Amino acid sequence: MASSLSSLSTILSQPHCAIRIKFPKQYTSFHVRFLSSKLHQHQSSSCRRTSAALRRSSTFSLKISRNFSNCQSRSSLPSKDQIPSLHHFIPKATAPTVSASDVQSEPVMISDAMPRGRIYHETYGCQMNVNDMEIVLSIMKNAGYTESVEAPENAEIIFINTCAIRDNAEHKVWQRLNYFWFLKRQWKSNVAIGRSQSTHPPKVVVLGCMAERLKDKILDSDKMVDVVCGPDAYRDLPRLLEEVDYGQKGINTLLSLEETYADINPVRISKNSISAFVSVMRGCNNMCSFCIVPFTRGRERSRPVESIVKEVAELWKEGVKEVTLLGQNVNSYNDTSGVENPAEPAVSWELSDGFSSMCKVKHVGLRFADLLDRLATEFPEMRFRYTSPHPKDFPDDLLYVMRDRYNICKSIHLPAQSGSSAVLERMRRGYTREAYLDLVKKIRDIIPDMGISSDFICGFCGETEEDHEDTLSLVKAVCYDMAYMFAYSMREKTHAHRKYVDDVPDDVKQRRLTELIEAFRGSTGQNYDSKIGTLQLVLVEGPNKRAPDTELIGKSDRGHRVSFTNLPIPDKVDNNGKRNPKIGDYVEVHITKSTRASLFGEALAITKLSSFYSSSHEEAVAFASRT
Repeated sequence: MASSLSSLSTILSQPHCAIRIKFPKQYTSFHVRFLSSKLHQHQSSSCRRTSAALRRSSTFSLKISRNFSNCQSRSSLPSKDQIPSLHHFIPKATAPTVSASDVQSEPVMISDAMPRGRIYHETYGCQMNVNDMEIVLSIMKNAGYTESVEAPENAEIIFINTCAIRDNAEHKVWQRLNYFWFLKRQWKSNVAIGRSQSTHPPKVVVLGCMAERLKDKILDSDKMVDVVCGPDAYRDLPRLLEEVDYGQKGINTLLSLEETYADINPVRISKNSISAFVSVMRGCNNMCSFCIVPFTRGRERSRPVESIVKEVAELWKEGVKEVTLLGQNVNSYNDTSGVENPAEPAVSWELSDGFSSMCKVKHVGLRFADLLDRLATEFPEMRFRYTSPHPKDFPDDLLYVMRDRYNICKSIHLPAQSGSSAVLERMRRGYTREAYLDLVKKIRDIIPDMGISSDFICGFCGETEEDHEDTLSLVKAVCYDMAYMFAYSMREKTHAHRKYVDDVPDDVKQRRLTELIEAFRGSTGQNYDSKIGTLQLVLVEGPNKRAPDTELIGKSDRGHRVSFTNLPIPDKVDNNGKRNPKIGDYVEVHITKSTRASLFGEALAITKLSSFYSSSHEEAVAFASRT
């Protein structure tokens, strides 16, 4: 008896496990099926869980009652004392007179016990959102949702991963939600005319920053959306989708101080790709007055170094040659998992010279320079990039690591947002125009060939024509390789929304944006022209779309797009004579032409990352000795 109870308890305690019990014939002829599933508990949805549980309980009780009624007449039902309990069946199951088939325990995955739908997904916004969708697909795959489709018309579940940074991004999402609502509302007629091939009306799920920002507004939008899930609640998606089956709306937008999804192995959206994104930290503490990220992504928290190294090692085995490390403020990475006594503050957090921060770091662990150094050392044939950093977190140690490790790309994203110190102060950026320019000078003194990109906002609250001219002059002074430029759009919950007035007219914003783009194009061409006559190492990404039959294209260390004619060239890796380069090869390219937006050159040889920089170093030393 005790051993039987122990065995049954073990089975029931397993996650996603089912047990089927066959009742003896003298009581009834039906089967009871229990489903045990360890679910995450979330305060925000406790009422809905209780409602769903009551609904399931009521349905279960009703089925039992109907089965008894159908199998026996009321007069032949057992008395109250005769009604069997679970304990009654266990000794019978262990008795010699009962066959083993009377009690059957079957560990079954939920995917075997329940039908699962096909998934369609769309992602808007930053690279972090792309990585988040890969995490979502991994979570859903583990829950039994293994099939994805290329068209929303063929899906039973539609994921739309959203961005809330700018109003234009949200507008695109609402347009898509309108179409998905049409697929839900007109499902029968769409199936009848062959427009849809889904087996039931799709469940529409809104993920990401817009879900966090708008929450109930999305759920209340005329039954457009079934589930709203914030960036820190993706583990809860299977449960939220189950709630929809019971007539509930699923919502979980709780932010977390700990969630990093470090144990999740993302399902790569881009198959057979030679590049990948790896999230190393989440959230942001900067509280810039224009930015909603701290409210949609929460506070900063970093993954342990070891979990990142493990993920990169798996990518290397899959053939990935270039990894981009991701974070809302990636270079504020701070792994405190190894701090021995977190109750005692460690050394103070070192910022870039001339920069300040509103958030004070209590405990300092392994910083971004430590992470980069570890990855570059352990994976010498893999390139590393990162985005998006904040200018305040470029201490000298980080710059020296980038200089000394050849496989850390010589490219820094350095968001300026404005060239006016007055506007930067209202933005709460923590630096002046002069401090920013000093940092640019230091970077290029330490790493002369460093490429720099940036972000700019036109028409922020109170921006004058003089402020705008300061931004134009900054763009010309720095000479960026690339820049993201946008007209300002006010976001709710931000400091600017509470304290400032969006007083720059839209037509002025657009005119200033046009002038900024023109200034950028005039200066960035110099960077591309300066590469003519140089030797660049290019990671081949695929055919050039403009000439797919004759040309290949890839990126240089600095991030410039480089195309070249696809011809057989010497293979220095395997010493097998000549062959045509393929995707994932590192190719030495002599640059012969610049279009001021891309480069063109002559491919010389296929090589290894380490070999190229080793020979380049030897040539530099030899040249220095001659001079």
